[in-house]
Amino acid sequence: MRRIRPRRSPAVPLVVALWAGAAGVIWLWWTNTPSIADNNTRILNAGRITGLLAGYLMALVVLQMARVPALERRVGSDRVARWHAMTGRYTICLVLAHLFLTMWAYALQSGKGLGGIVQQTIDSVNQLPDVGKAAIGTGLLVLIGLISIGPIRRRIPYDLWYHVHLLTYAATYLSFWHQLSTGNEFAGQPEAKTAWYALYGSVTALVIWYRILTPIRLNMRHRLRVEAVIEETPGIVSVLMTGRKLHRMGAEAGQFFRWRFLAPGMRFSSHPYSLSAAPRPNMLRITVKAIGDHSSALRDLEPGTRVWAEGPYGALTADRRSRGKVLLVAGGVGITPMRALFETLPGAAGDLTLLYRANTTQDLALWDELAQIAEERGARLMYAVNSPDGERPDISADTLRRKLPDIDEHDVFMCGPPGFAQQVYEALRGAGVPARRIHHESFEM
Repeated sequence: MRRIRPRRSPAVPLVVALWAGAAGVIWLWWTNTPSIADNNTRILNAGRITGLLAGYLMALVVLQMARVPALERRVGSDRVARWHAMTGRYTICLVLAHLFLTMWAYALQSGKGLGGIVQQTIDSVNQLPDVGKAAIGTGLLVLIGLISIGPIRRRIPYDLWYHVHLLTYAATYLSFWHQLSTGNEFAGQPEAKTAWYALYGSVTALVIWYRILTPIRLNMRHRLRVEAVIEETPGIVSVLMTGRKLHRMGAEAGQFFRWRFLAPGMRFSSHPYSLSAAPRPNMLRITVKAIGDHSSALRDLEPGTRVWAEGPYGALTADRRSRGKVLLVAGGVGITPMRALFETLPGAAGDLTLLYRANTTQDLALWDELAQIAEERGARLMYAVNSPDGERPDISADTLRRKLPDIDEHDVFMCGPPGFAQQVYEALRGAGVPARRIHHESFEM
């Protein structure tokens, strides 16, 4: 405890590297653009630069889906997911701008004008090499973008969204080839073409290694099976899983896996659930609230059911800690990673505090375990539930300071629904906790 040295996130260097790559793409375009003499040339070059940037960002979109440990466990899975969503939006916008501007420029060269873009697009698909593949890839990207829009995303099943999202790989593959066959930047510069192959080849290797080969190795080695399913409270169950040499999986309290239970109706569904207890050499446990078809089906799992796991993921671990005193804040089913941290974070009596927010006392899952841990460790356990008339508890800066007068000297680990997390974050900042010491991970998928 005297030598707490938090593991720094590589997020800032990675963002700098991202912008450096974008600058390199712009430089590549600039060195291949001798002059912009007229309006048609301006439109064509605008199409070229948007296409190059779209190609670069498309590689980053796939990289952010590769589940590279340096990203998933150091930056944080939720943060990488936000990067992926943002990069995807920019990519789709750039692809559509590239398509419109390029076809407009070609239409002007052919004397068709702005109204001839549709016909020019058809002609280009039929005549130019690999443009037909790129058109299919563009269509897939637009489809993925549409189903990822918030209101639509919330109305479709998670499994449908997840599997359609995997078409990003196909869209990237189909769009790649026309970049080399029709791009002026690559036609006369073998070095540029080699660099582009290296970029996409490296990303492809990472996807194959971490999304295919690593999970196969993990599951062949550890042979996970369901040991038991225990109902904790109405609508919340814990699934206990056994396997071989589980202590060698590298899992830490606060992390999660993506679980696929090989039972009828669940074989093609992979969902993320946090560990709700510290990993044991022969046991892993998750605790899940029934809020959808997959989570509701967990209560019917039979002992002996094979389990396919991918992970561990997430950066909400003890490595983020920078102070001796720690406040853990959980909202609803966000208690699962907090319970594991409550059990395992090093600390003397009085160093650890857990605040658990739920609608009612009946919704306080794992409460008996938490109380036992608090008693054994000399930790403080608090809960915040609605009053009998439904009034929500006050979790404000003043309230937090009254409960923990030295809260500004704490590290805070937090997990819960986005609205709750935002409310608590603002209260913590108002109570004087620096942003760098508020560690949170959103489980909204």
